[in-house]
Amino acid sequence: MEQVSEYLPGILLAYSAFLLGIASPGPNILAVIGTSMSVGRPSGVALALGVATGSLTWALLTVLGLSALLAAYSSALIVIKIAGGLYLIWLAYKSFKSASSNKDIEARELAGGRRSPVGYAMRGYLIQMTNPKAALTWIAIISLGLQEGAPHWVGAVIVLGTFTLSVVAHVLYAIAFSTPLMVRLYGQARRTIQFILGSFFAFAGSKLLTSTN
Repeated sequence: MEQVSEYLPGILLAYSAFLLGIASPGPNILAVIGTSMSVGRPSGVALALGVATGSLTWALLTVLGLSALLAAYSSALIVIKIAGGLYLIWLAYKSFKSASSNKDIEARELAGGRRSPVGYAMRGYLIQMTNPKAALTWIAIISLGLQEGAPHWVGAVIVLGTFTLSVVAHVLYAIAFSTPLMVRLYGQARRTIQFILGSFFAFAGSKLLTSTN
């Protein structure tokens, strides 16, 4: 029990970073919203499940890669945390910049015509796996939860937890944003949401950078 309490704050911080990252629509979220609005809720849910599976893949690759790297070079954790911290600071800057902008989100139907549910799921997976920012994002998330000498179960808890959160969050996006009303409501709250995100990313980035000392 004592060991769980030692690693729980980092795990919860990793979950928080993941959830708040989802709250800021990227290509994956916009694809889910656009598909739900223009094609229908079932197609949006299928795409959302594909995106969530892509998140699971990135999480597994990151945890396994970082674990192997740390097993060979224990000092690499410092470099990883610095990289993750700087990336989170960059996300904070982008969120604050978005909060000061009047530009609304643009959710459109995917190119390439209509697909079967399996086709939408595969497209969602590809969208997530080909996102150029995904690797840095997952390094930052995993770095928040992993401490030096952390047992393997910590990484497993982060992977399974973020996968569960990813499924729930993306499916909720597909269900909620299947009507234009939700897009308008989100647009009205967008600037406040982005400011909150920027504040959290700045806090998490600073925490990672200071934890290297």
